[in-house]
Amino acid sequence: MSAEVQPPRFAVRDAVARALAEDLTPLGDLTSSLLPAGLVARAEFVARGSGVLAGRACAAETYAQLDESVRLEWKADDGDAVEPRQVLATIEGPLASVLTGERTALNFLGHLSGVASLTRRFVEAASVGGTGTRIWDTRKTTPGLRALEKAAVRAGGAANHRGNLSDWILLKDNHLALIGVAGAVAQARRAWPGRTVHVECDHLEQVREALAAGADALLLDNMSPDEVRACVAAADADRAAGADRRPLLEVSGGVTLDTVAAYAATGIDCISIGALTNSAPVLDIGLDIEPVGP
Repeated sequence: MSAEVQPPRFAVRDAVARALAEDLTPLGDLTSSLLPAGLVARAEFVARGSGVLAGRACAAETYAQLDESVRLEWKADDGDAVEPRQVLATIEGPLASVLTGERTALNFLGHLSGVASLTRRFVEAASVGGTGTRIWDTRKTTPGLRALEKAAVRAGGAANHRGNLSDWILLKDNHLALIGVAGAVAQARRAWPGRTVHVECDHLEQVREALAAGADALLLDNMSPDEVRACVAAADADRAAGADRRPLLEVSGGVTLDTVAAYAATGIDCISIGALTNSAPVLDIGLDIEPVGP
C-alpha cells in the first residue's frame, strides 16, 4: 500500500477496536456461535459501483483483531479506481470469523471509499483547464474518524487542511470581531512564532488588511468567483508592489461539483470542501461468501 495515503497505524487499531466493541459487547456474535465448528469459507470483497478504493487497512485490521487465521489477499490498492463487479480482495478463514467481521469491515470500506470517490470527482472537476488548484478537506469529519477520513481524502487525490486546532492558527470571523485583523496577526506572531497564521476574509477590504498585516494564508469565505478573482488580483498586486511574498489563497464555503471549476479558474491556490467528509455517499461494496466445508 502507498504509505502517503494510509492513516496512522494507531488510529486504525483504535477505530477498529471501538467498532468491534460496539458490535460484540457484551456476549459476542450470538448468531455465528451457532455454526458448526470447523467450517471454513472463501469470500471476496466486490465493488457494486464505480469509485475509488480506501480503507484497506481498516478491513485488514478488523480480521487481524478478530482472528489472525483469516487471510486477506488484496487485488486493488487505496487510491485505485474500481468498477462494478471488480474483486477488491479475497478472504479465506473460519466461516464464523469471516461473518463476524463482515459488517465492520464493509462499514469502513464503504464509508472511506465513498470519501475517496467524492474527492476524486472534485479533483477531476477542478483540474479542467489545468489550473493546478488543489482540493483540500476540512475539520468537518466524523468524530473519532478524522485520521481515517483524511487518509481517504488523500487516496482520492486531494490534500489535507489542518488536522486539528493545534496545527496552525486560523483566525475566523468570531476571533477577528474581538481584536481585528492586524491585532490578531500580531498577537499570533508573538504567541506562536513558528505557526502558520491563516486569516478568514469575507470581503476585499478585509483581504487588504490581512495582506498588510503579513498573514501567511487567506481564507476567502463564501465569495463568488468574481469576488475571488478580485482578491487574487489584490494579492498579486501587493506582491508586485514589493511584498515579501504572496500568501496562500484558499476558497471555502458552498463550492459544489458544478461550481468548482469556475473557482479554480480564478487563480486561487486551493479550495476547501467540507462535503468531502461530511456528505460523501457510501461506495457500495459487498462480501460474497462461499462456505467450503471443514
